[in-house]
Amino acid sequence: MKVIAFNRTLQGSGASRRLRTSGQTPGIIYGGAEAPVMIALDGNALYHALKKEAFHGSILDLEIDGKSQQVLLRDFQMHAFKQLVLHADFQRVDASSKVHKKVALHFVNAEVSPAVKLHGAIVSHVLSELDVSCLPADLPEFISVDLANIDVGHSIHVADLVLPKGVTVIAHGTNQTVATASVPAGHVSAEATATAEAAPAKAAAKPKK
Repeated sequence: MKVIAFNRTLQGSGASRRLRTSGQTPGIIYGGAEAPVMIALDGNALYHALKKEAFHGSILDLEIDGKSQQVLLRDFQMHAFKQLVLHADFQRVDASSKVHKKVALHFVNAEVSPAVKLHGAIVSHVLSELDVSCLPADLPEFISVDLANIDVGHSIHVADLVLPKGVTVIAHGTNQTVATASVPAGHVSAEATATAEAAPAKAAAKPKK
């Protein structure tokens, strides 16, 4: 994704406030061998870009004065109640150095799992993102969590995930739970209903002695 920015010379809260009033958002680029650079971005374009998942989890091509560099969005601040981005931080990336980034999880195939299809269970998403390490070129926009085989009372853990090539999870001491399946209290599964319905018919069909 491409981001257009402009060099910003004036600093301080007053200058930032005037910048926002004019429809721009102050920001900074840091990291690598170069010094930090103060920038300004189109506030409306940045606000809408932040709504896209790819903007948070992809390497961005940030262009200043016709020169492009690869960066990651590292942080941003929103106004408490206005649709306004107050500030944005970007970090330069080196193609040969690994980056650490939180990547969103996409949960798929829950509707065909035994837990949901046979037992009417609810699959709870315990994690919504993973902290990963990889080269910039290998950074995925998201990681899929296949729920097709999950059954009631079972869980999917980080170690069960199929990760994209070149991507490793940054461990936090335990094999974290990603998703679990459980039946709501008072809910009767399709399997139990079928068994209950079949019982009277079976009894009626049984020959008398």
